[in-house]
Amino acid sequence: DGQTREHALLAYTLGVKQLIVAINKMDTTKWSEDRYQEIIKETSNFIKKVGYNPKHVPFVPISGFNGDNMIEASSNCPWYKGWEKETKAKATGKTLLEAIDAIDPPSRPTDKPLRLPLQDVYKIGGIGTVPVGRVETGIIKAGMVVTFAPAGVTTEVKSVEMHHEQLVEGVPGDNVGFNVKNVSVKEIRRGNVAGDSKNDPPKACESFNAQVIVLNHPGQVGAGYAPVLDCHTAHIACKFSELLEKIDRRTGKS
Repeated sequence: DGQTREHALLAYTLGVKQLIVAINKMDTTKWSEDRYQEIIKETSNFIKKVGYNPKHVPFVPISGFNGDNMIEASSNCPWYKGWEKETKAKATGKTLLEAIDAIDPPSRPTDKPLRLPLQDVYKIGGIGTVPVGRVETGIIKAGMVVTFAPAGVTTEVKSVEMHHEQLVEGVPGDNVGFNVKNVSVKEIRRGNVAGDSKNDPPKACESFNAQVIVLNHPGQVGAGYAPVLDCHTAHIACKFSELLEKIDRRTGKS
């Protein structure tokens, strides 16, 4: 039904550059090497069209139900010599866990200005207003003065918590709750973005240029097209004012 193709395309377009292909339910083919090679060939062809290099992708035959090649190498596929991928350093292994361990960890953008899209805002008795969300870039810590956009509210952070434990600072990837001074729950809401008031705080804008991928659409997409935009936690109607260019997603050039 094309769902795997669509997921690969979405992942690549959204910036996921490392991929593992786990070929599941191998037990239903009686661990057929022919079927395994057939799937590798088919998958390699379409991920190549999306923009991935199959040589950088480990292919692992597994049975999730029985646990074969998940954590320990299976004896059901003597023909399988293991996976390998050519990246900065050549990596090899047999199991899915080893393939996951061979992923290059992403760098955490702590040096960029703070951006924290709000998922929710709570009023907690005895504490006050507590916005929650994931730190995307920068850091958040007690004593900082933050600005919420587009609400235009500026306040001081009293404390930062994650999983009910106080943090010295929240870094990219952390889902945090933070208590703010003198702000009511009516003033800020889901979709607002918090930033450091003294370091490039976020601002509302009337227009912006965006790179858009059309996965599936019955009509024409161009000037005047009015979709609803989901950006992190924001959900808002907008309108395309002008189509600037068509880009080859593999090269990033028009």
